[in-house]
Amino acid sequence: MKHFKPLTPSQRQKTVVTFRGILTASEPQKSLTQGFQRAVGRNAFGRITTRHKGGGHKRLWREIDFTFDKKDIPATVKSVEYDPNRTGFIGLISYADGERRYILIPQSVTVGETLLVSENAPIKAGNRLPLSKIPPSTFVYNVELKPGGGAKLARGAGNYCIVLAKDAGYADLKLPSGEVRKVPEAAWASIGEVSNPENKLVVIGKAGRSRWLGIRPTVRGTAMNPVDHPHGGGEGRAGRGRRMAKSAWGKPTGKGQKSRHPKKYSSHLIVARRGKAL
Repeated sequence: MKHFKPLTPSQRQKTVVTFRGILTASEPQKSLTQGFQRAVGRNAFGRITTRHKGGGHKRLWREIDFTFDKKDIPATVKSVEYDPNRTGFIGLISYADGERRYILIPQSVTVGETLLVSENAPIKAGNRLPLSKIPPSTFVYNVELKPGGGAKLARGAGNYCIVLAKDAGYADLKLPSGEVRKVPEAAWASIGEVSNPENKLVVIGKAGRSRWLGIRPTVRGTAMNPVDHPHGGGEGRAGRGRRMAKSAWGKPTGKGQKSRHPKKYSSHLIVARRGKAL
């Protein structure tokens, strides 16, 4: 982590990840980039559907391979690069047939190493196999929820899942949240942990830096009027005046309240909720 001399109040707490010695390229592969419309929290009618989003620096989209449909063809890591659209670092890999793709790079993998997507690939960081071929206690990332559906789980910086056990065609995975979930053994996963684990230690330091990232300010419900939020109103700094904390739309939120749908289709696949010991 890089710290700053406190020449200004915001620099006293501000920290950034040191890229020197990690990244090997400053410009992305042009054939794998394109422009795109940033998510600003508006729908097709221009109405806000997700609050606190908008603005931010202009970004170039890097096309990341999460499907890994090129199997049994070795690939060499050509560069490790920064991607403004995600927290982990990405790597440019070149397959033996000449095709190049971007992938989410794991920790400890450097330029020049060879990666393989195969059912018979060795258990090595960066290689990708079906969960049925991965032994218990292995750290994995880029995990599929359905075979061939593309990587969905453990894609954030420093994240990983742990293979706990396998039974009846399912693998029990401990997710980054602590939840234990069943995933089909035929689903594929990459060995290792997502790169850039120091990302969770970053201190934004000032409001302007959040705006650069496209994050708009959040107003507390207690600071609003009753017409705008269930917590609003009252004389001075009043309490919320109700037992349960609620969102602006009256839905239970925060304070450990359950918001998951009780009959969600995947509930039968959850072995242990997050925060609960096995």
